[in-house]
Amino acid sequence: MNTKLISPNRDSSWDFLVQDHHGQIILAVEVKSNLHTSPEWAAKFRQNIFAHGIFPEAPFFLMVFPNQLYLWINAPTQKDPVLPNYIIDASPIFQPYFDRAGITSARISGQNLELIVSSWLGEIIYGESTTTIMDESQQWLFNSGLYDALHGGKIDKTVA
Repeated sequence: MNTKLISPNRDSSWDFLVQDHHGQIILAVEVKSNLHTSPEWAAKFRQNIFAHGIFPEAPFFLMVFPNQLYLWINAPTQKDPVLPNYIIDASPIFQPYFDRAGITSARISGQNLELIVSSWLGEIIYGESTTTIMDESQQWLFNSGLYDALHGGKIDKTVA
């Protein structure tokens, strides 16, 4: 599947939107540097995002924090908060990036976290094999179908 990762423009409030080769949005990503979130808090935050604006719907919605990832799959975007389908410990995923950058999850800025998320997504999209992400910490990518939706795509990143 050919996908394209695009960074937000002035008309979009998402940190990243991922489109397939037909131009269909398949993943919306919101990146925040908050720590100590809960699935319930993330569900309410997601509900507020959709309640206060017009956003494109996507089959996958990923909320990224330095230490936690929340993934929703085909979840309704209105009414009551919906708990994520997947709750992922981001520490083993992002720690190598933090180590290379010489920062900690507690001291990372939102912009730096966006760069890390962009790099991580790029590794998924451009990776020649699954061996770089086959460890247990990222098995959810395969179980959720997100890996198949992203792998083999193209990143079009413009720095805002």
